[in-house]
Order: sequence, then C-alpha cells, then structure tokens
Amino acid sequence: MTESSAPRPHEHATQDLSRVRRAQQVLDRMFRGLPLGPRMRLGAFMAFKTVLASGSAYGLGLLLHPDEAFWAAISAVAVTQPHYGDTRGVSRDRILGTTFGGIAGLLGLLVGGSGDFVSFAVALSLVTLACWSAGAGSAARIGGITAAIVLLVPATGPRWEVAAWRLGEVIIGTTCALLTGWLVTRLEDRVEQKEQEHARDPQAP
Repeated sequence: MTESSAPRPHEHATQDLSRVRRAQQVLDRMFRGLPLGPRMRLGAFMAFKTVLASGSAYGLGLLLHPDEAFWAAISAVAVTQPHYGDTRGVSRDRILGTTFGGIAGLLGLLVGGSGDFVSFAVALSLVTLACWSAGAGSAARIGGITAAIVLLVPATGPRWEVAAWRLGEVIIGTTCALLTGWLVTRLEDRVEQKEQEHARDPQAP
C-alpha cells in the first residue's frame, strides 16, 4: 500500500465512530428484544443503583452544605448508567463540564456582572469551546448549565462560593455514583454467573 493510498488518521476516526454507532444500535435492538423478565431485572438493578447513589450523595451533601445538598443527589442520578464503564465516562464529563462552567461563569462575572446576558453568551461560548477542545464535547452541556447557574441564578454571598459549592456537590454525587456502580456491578456479575450455572445444570443448588 502506497503512502497516498493509506488511510488518513481522520478517516480512521470516522470509521471508528461509525462502528461505535452501529454497535450502539445493535445493543439497543438486543435490549428491546429481551423478554420482560430480564428487562425487569436490569431495571431493578438500575433503580437500586440510582436510589443508593443519590441517597448517599444527598446524605453527605447535607452534612457538608445543607442548602446545596440537592445538587449532590441530582449529580448522582445524572451520572448513574446501566454499565459501570458508561458511568465513569459520564462522571468524567460532568466534573469536567462543571469545572469549565464554573471558571467561565466567574470570568463572566468579572466582565459583565450577574444577570448580564452578553457575559453569559461569552461564557457559554468559552465553555463549549473548552470542552470540545479537551475532547469531551458531551461535557459542554453541563458546563453551560453551570455557567448559567453562576451568572443568571440569584444567589446571596460571593459568586465564587456558588461555583465552588456547585463543583463540590457534583464531586460528591459522582463519587457516590461511581462507588455504588462498582459495588452493584459486582453483584450483577454474581447473579448472572449463578443464572448461567443454573441454566447449564438445573439441579445445581
């Protein structure tokens, strides 16, 4: 293969992205094709993870900062995914987006002050560019929400405290979701292993 005919890096990336999308579509079809029983079992594990992660995050948030504890619970619910690997990816995006959004929001406060839409538009543009440049485009939405909270939502006290507590609660929520996801994944693996053993040998205890 000559150098001119060799696939370019961006062509490899496009092909990989296409494969990922096709794999996701296949997995979605496989899940929808599952019988009701397995789907209910997966849903029960998901509900258990979500309740446990958000409950523990909310409890820790109440201990540290009662007025903002709900953000910890919201963060835990938002990042909890059916698969632990997905939870890790969403958690990374949420922390990254919140960090960039908080910084952009504080910069907007320095330029135009609270409630200034032009400053918010500039901050939103900056956080979106920063997230995409960091290879985490999906984090831009979270960053934009954080920038909006810092710049547009009325609050008492210094605005840097708003950004700092927002990030702190997000870290609490995502940490609880990660720990819960890891523990429940171990439990799911054991249940699936026992079901496979029972399917091979129905007489086994």
